[in-house]
Amino acid sequence: MNAPLSHVQQEAAYLARLGARVRAWRAERGTTRKVLAAASGVSERYLAQLEAGEGNISVLLLRKVARAMEVPVEALVREHDAAPRRSRIALLGLRGAGKSTLGAKLARALDVPFIELDREVENDAGASLGEVFSMYGQEAFRRFERRALERVLKQHERAVIAAGGSLVTDPGTYQLLLDRSYCVWLKASPEEHMARVIAQGDMRPFKGRSAALDEIRQLLADRERLYARADVTLDTSGRSAKQGLAALRALLAKEEA
Repeated sequence: MNAPLSHVQQEAAYLARLGARVRAWRAERGTTRKVLAAASGVSERYLAQLEAGEGNISVLLLRKVARAMEVPVEALVREHDAAPRRSRIALLGLRGAGKSTLGAKLARALDVPFIELDREVENDAGASLGEVFSMYGQEAFRRFERRALERVLKQHERAVIAAGGSLVTDPGTYQLLLDRSYCVWLKASPEEHMARVIAQGDMRPFKGRSAALDEIRQLLADRERLYARADVTLDTSGRSAKQGLAALRALLAKEEA
């Protein structure tokens, strides 16, 4: 049986975990220490000490670093690491990419809950998405969406989450999803998106638009950089649901290896 750590050892271990979290955050985003130092107002030397597990950081300085990283302070100061990002799989993409179909199948295969954020928003608002937008407007929808995501992340350590197609355009909510889940961009050609939306019998949000295919092309072009921030990308074009699921599981298994 191992002897309990001394007080000094416990503090050293805590500082080491804190430094590792900051290093991991920078590595994941490709952010240099210089950039983080400039954003937080903390010297590069201090950040180097912090990342080396040699920090003696004050609450105010820690808050500055957390704000620059756009993460809650508690994400840095918690005593124990929360569930790893890989325990939640988030699927991104426009309607017709296969988020609902593949998400439900993947969740069954992994024996975890499947959650569609748009449905969570509708449940919270007591109205359909169209009604939420018409009654409350886009800003209110974003607040509903953010609260729904925060609740889902709090309630489910393991899950498959289908994000709304436009979630990536809200920087704060998207960053939260990136920080707390493993994101997969389900990519498809504009024609494939269009065909699948038509097959679903629902042209929302393209209903009444004479140039729906052009609009899909424009949306993909506008959001490509945002979707590309996902951890991995899977092209679902030309794949059946069964083939898409197999490809998705193979991709996730490869990334875990």
